[in-house]
Amino acid sequence: MTDVKNYMLTLGKTARAASRAMARASTTTKNAALLKMAALIEAQADQLKVENAKDIANATAKGLDAAFIDRLTLSDKAITTMVAGLRQIAELPDPIGQMMNFKPLPSGINVGQMRVPLGVIGIIYESRPNVTIDAAALCIKSGNATILRGGSEALNSNQALATIVQAGLASAGLPAEAVQVVNTPDRAAVGELITMTEYIDVIVPRGGKSLIERLMNDARVPMIKHLDGICHTYIDVAADAEKAIKVCDNAKTQRYAPCNAMETLLVNADVAANILPSLCTIYQDKGVELRVDASTRATLEAAGFSKLVDATEEDWSTEYLAPILSIKTVANVDEAIEHINHYGSAHTDAIVTENFSTAQRFLREVDSSSVMVNASTRFADGFEYGLGAEIGISNDKLHARGPVGLDGLTSVKYIVLGDGNIRT
Repeated sequence: MTDVKNYMLTLGKTARAASRAMARASTTTKNAALLKMAALIEAQADQLKVENAKDIANATAKGLDAAFIDRLTLSDKAITTMVAGLRQIAELPDPIGQMMNFKPLPSGINVGQMRVPLGVIGIIYESRPNVTIDAAALCIKSGNATILRGGSEALNSNQALATIVQAGLASAGLPAEAVQVVNTPDRAAVGELITMTEYIDVIVPRGGKSLIERLMNDARVPMIKHLDGICHTYIDVAADAEKAIKVCDNAKTQRYAPCNAMETLLVNADVAANILPSLCTIYQDKGVELRVDASTRATLEAAGFSKLVDATEEDWSTEYLAPILSIKTVANVDEAIEHINHYGSAHTDAIVTENFSTAQRFLREVDSSSVMVNASTRFADGFEYGLGAEIGISNDKLHARGPVGLDGLTSVKYIVLGDGNIRT
């Protein structure tokens, strides 16, 4: 335990020193590091997959489920996405040093704000090794240093990626220590990281509910986080049936593991008989278990469906991360909004409708970090939002909300421009 404590303190001190160099780094220098990282990932893709295969073999031997293995895997697509994310972040405007909101005051001074880095960001995540690149890239571009603590199941993948990141930093003349990956699987490292207030400015956890709950109970460092991804889609009475089927199929089945996958489908009673049979045929053909309320059951059984499961109260507040979907028939948009605000996790919720006024009501009244009209909840992602990548999703209301990209990793300070002005 003492060794882990000393190790983490060393990482913290080193990160704090590196953060000062990162805060003054030019945009050109930071972009050069990101582009070098992209080139190295492409050049070393085969070796990355070799290291990743070790992690997959270990996870499989431990009996970890398919969703976990899916998150752990560095597929060709995942590697291509990492490279694209790095290059997209390099092309984004640098937020650091931006000055805004100036106003001249009667005293003669001009008061405004400047965007600055947060400092040192601790990021704790589980099985997704691509987070190592996403998080490092966003922290580099936003002028921060970071300490990354990935899950023990991805240790080989994360160390290989860390080597690439640090090589990219060094090639641009930046301190390699600006991005450090914790190299011990000891859980005590997390306990140290989340309490090192003298070195860490903010913690970003990305992982399962048990991890977030632990951090919420034990952390002394402020966090940017979300606990659950209980995402809904509401099919309105004024929905286009073809759009509704396409959007709701994608929201649930495009991938089951991500936090932005739809977990509950709400359907207006007046269109349920027209839309549900076609949509639920798709779901059952893809092996999705349907957990339904009494009204939905009646609609589907009348259309010849079987193998339906009665939804329980617990289902409405469950994040499945699996081929399971709860479905409820509602009377109107009011009931849909009430259900979402009561059972949802303030992550991502969508409406399918052609009625402009209803869509505007939904956008205003659903209290979630992302609210969508006629689009799949699977778009709630930093890369899809044009942020290059995301460091996480926040359903908090202070500092950052929704997918957290570059701006979410900065703060602002007031600046005052004068010309010898004195207060009288």
